[in-house]
Amino acid sequence: MRIIESIRESIEIKQKILTNSLLISEIRKVSVACTNAFSRGNKVLFCGNGGSAADAQHLAAELCGRFYYDRPPLPAEALHVNTSFLTAVANDYSFNEVYARLVKGSGREGDVLIGLSTSGNSKNIIRAFEVARELRITTVGLTGASGGEMAALCDFLINVPSLDTPRIQESHIMIGHIICELVESTLFPKDV
Repeated sequence: MRIIESIRESIEIKQKILTNSLLISEIRKVSVACTNAFSRGNKVLFCGNGGSAADAQHLAAELCGRFYYDRPPLPAEALHVNTSFLTAVANDYSFNEVYARLVKGSGREGDVLIGLSTSGNSKNIIRAFEVARELRITTVGLTGASGGEMAALCDFLINVPSLDTPRIQESHIMIGHIICELVESTLFPKDV
């Protein structure tokens, strides 16, 4: 039955992540990089396309709003939420430039840019990463197995060991939630 197969596939990929010490270490390093950025007064920016844009927006909301408990908001945002900007830049320049222009306009040294792309080959995210590196912004790629073209531009690469887009996206949101939890509990320790 396809329902059971889909659930099993999702579990198998997550099991591969669970047993991959390099990926676990990279997730921890990303949470530390985000925590350090927030501690310095910097921000975390997210970008993606389609379902990955939805995941980017979801994770930014978890950080800026709340994750497990009430605490001060953190400066995190998804770069695609201003549709007037997005459509103007796509029309006047090209869709490949939409995130790069936002990073150039609002990114600062010490910020973190997290790009979600299941293939790792999204041209607009690659361009944003190129600009981010020029500005000394930490780049984090959440991709599929190969890391694609983004891999060479990532300070941190979390490449989910799969080629299946829905399964990769499911893992991206799980990893993103773990990062949000670690950032929140480190910056705002809760008395038990």
